[in-house]
Amino acid sequence: MQQGNRVDSHTVLYGVIGDPIRHSKSPLMMNCAFRETGINGIYTAFHITASQLAAFIGGVRAMDIRGVNVTIPHKLDVMPYLDHIDESARLIGAVNTIVNNSGVLIGYNTDGLGYVRSLKEEVEPNLAGKRVVILGAGGAARGIIYGLAQEQVATIAVANRTFERAARLAEDFSLMAEVKAAGWEELETLCKSADLVINTTSVGMYPYVDETPASASWLKESAIASDLIYNPLETRFLREARLAGCRTHGGLGMFIYQGAYAFEYWTGQTAPAEAMRSCVLQALEAAAAAKS
Repeated sequence: MQQGNRVDSHTVLYGVIGDPIRHSKSPLMMNCAFRETGINGIYTAFHITASQLAAFIGGVRAMDIRGVNVTIPHKLDVMPYLDHIDESARLIGAVNTIVNNSGVLIGYNTDGLGYVRSLKEEVEPNLAGKRVVILGAGGAARGIIYGLAQEQVATIAVANRTFERAARLAEDFSLMAEVKAAGWEELETLCKSADLVINTTSVGMYPYVDETPASASWLKESAIASDLIYNPLETRFLREARLAGCRTHGGLGMFIYQGAYAFEYWTGQTAPAEAMRSCVLQALEAAAAAKS
């Protein structure tokens, strides 16, 4: 009999922090994983603002919270509060997963791993030599650049509304790949020659589903349009790119796999990735049906 999600004096606590966070499907997904594996754990969402971050990390130690996922806007700012940073997370410069080993907090980054695995399984198994454009220069973009660099892509252009932030990111990865910064006004030109265009911003996320970060008309027909957003499953950016003849890649797979890797860091067990995907997919489809 599966024992996951029972609550007793042995229940281990996990969670996700962000600002905002109430939209997150991570609790649904991770509690599903605990049920499937019979682990006596429970996972919840914590709305933590920047001013509360230090106090929360103190609470992780005091309450012996075993694992924490970190999302916008804390992936960079949480790092100074941790005891150790995994080498890949250090190179990425962002943490999205914290493991608490008896009060010793270790930071990892599973974003790049999850993104590349999803992209290769769902759309394009061979990424070597691809010309990539990334929209946004936040913590998720850092993980993705690291993951793509391991795949020997040809070039990566990072476009951000604040050019200086894109320039800092490009400099940080200059020894790993050919990465350049670009202003938002250069985006159309960059997209026209790109093989893969990735939206790492929140533009188009529910409830702002009518927004799009770039025009699909800028993409060549053979290009892949990719969006990290998983709610809605198909953003306006992806829908218009699909109608224009592009291949498309939504954010659900990355979301599942980054969570699966985090689960494995925390528990030492293989994550039930397909069950996790099914739980999230059912919830998203039910929500979409209720709105229609």
